Amino acid sequence: QVQLVESGGGLVPAGDSLRLSCAASGGTFSSYTMGWFRQASGKERDVVAAISRSGDNIYYTDSVKGRFTISRDNSKNTVYLQMNSLKPEDTAVYYCAATKLPVSTRSTRRSNYDYWGQGTQVTVSS
Repeated sequence: QVQLVESGGGLVPAGDSLRLSCAASGGTFSSYTMGWFRQASGKERDVVAAISRSGDNIYYTDSVKGRFTISRDNSKNTVYLQMNSLKPEDTAVYYCAATKLPVSTRSTRRSNYDYWGQGTQVTVSS
């Protein structure tokens, strides 16, 4: 059983940056593909980015390409999401999740993730 705990959310003005962290425990972190998802109020929970077990294969949804960077440190059992040039439309609860699947189309679907954190709120003011 893997436990995931996100941190780093907050309220920032448009154009600012935030770095989210997700600390994992209770499992072999390096054996999981890790994903970041977000859910805006009244909307579905959608994938933002995913990173392979070794970090050499990464996926970004189109709306964050060039602004967000996902990374992981397997020695610290932690995955990160660096978010730059934030926009009001990035406002959402951000969740990290873990799956045994490799980075692929399947790893963009929330139903394919086995473990989830509790989420951290990111609010970007205009």
